[in-house]
Amino acid sequence: MSEPLLKVTDLVRYYGTVKAVDGISFELQAGQSVGLIGANGAGKTTTMRLLTTLDLPDSGEIIFDGMDAASWPEKVRSRVGWMPDGFDPIDHTTVFDYIDFFARAYGLTGEKRENEVERVLEFCGIAQLHERFINKLSKGQTQRLSLARTLIGNPDFLIMDEPAAGLDPQARIEFKQLVRTLQNQGKTLLISSHILSELAEMCDTMIFMDSGHIIRRGSQEELIESEKNVSVYDIRPVGDTDSLLAWLAMSKEWQEATLLPDGLVRVRCLVEGAEATALALRGLIAENMVLELSRHRRNLEETFVNILQEKK
Repeated sequence: MSEPLLKVTDLVRYYGTVKAVDGISFELQAGQSVGLIGANGAGKTTTMRLLTTLDLPDSGEIIFDGMDAASWPEKVRSRVGWMPDGFDPIDHTTVFDYIDFFARAYGLTGEKRENEVERVLEFCGIAQLHERFINKLSKGQTQRLSLARTLIGNPDFLIMDEPAAGLDPQARIEFKQLVRTLQNQGKTLLISSHILSELAEMCDTMIFMDSGHIIRRGSQEELIESEKNVSVYDIRPVGDTDSLLAWLAMSKEWQEATLLPDGLVRVRCLVEGAEATALALRGLIAENMVLELSRHRRNLEETFVNILQEKK
């Protein structure tokens, strides 16, 4: 495998006595799309600010494409695009003037600056809004404007903090399409979001954080399959649901039976191993209370919650 584009080693950041990031280490290969997942206060935003060199670690190392970020912040910043989760609109500023300002701050001049402003506005689908005041934009248009600002200079590595927060369903779909286009261009992406189902669609790798630690990382498939006691089944009962629930409550092999809105019963099998599980299933079916049975496939939200519970 080639050298990673980003290598983070033992990163620590304190705010007063609070350790917001507690010795995290991970690597990103060029072209990867990585989802950063965690509850509020888990350390996600602090981690992203450290990676963008907007904040400095108390200890640890960030190496970007062979460069120490602490020693070469200007070079790292020229290759990283940062899309924060907040946007403060400026009165009496048009879409064009806003992007043009950041292009100037980036050091672009003349025709090169004009072409870059046009490029990012066209890519984000807001070129037709170039004369619109930015405090008059919809939430979806504002997110597109934030992305356009992030793409100035054509950075290799894009870091996005809650990019789809507050968007309506159509705007989320359109934003995901823009992200997929960036992926097809070979960009490396680190995306933080509370909408875990969307991260599953956009990212090939997930990093779970809690209390400043990385508690698990891997592909969605790896994370789901790595869980302990993942034998959860959905049962459609024959006739009376109450009889099935009562039988499951008395069983030592089954636990956490829940009646779902569609009439299915979801239950966890406590035994481990293929042979023991098969015996438990045969015993259940022999009671003649099961019309249909299928193994439940966890989604990313359930996986994250279960990993947190397992950690406790």
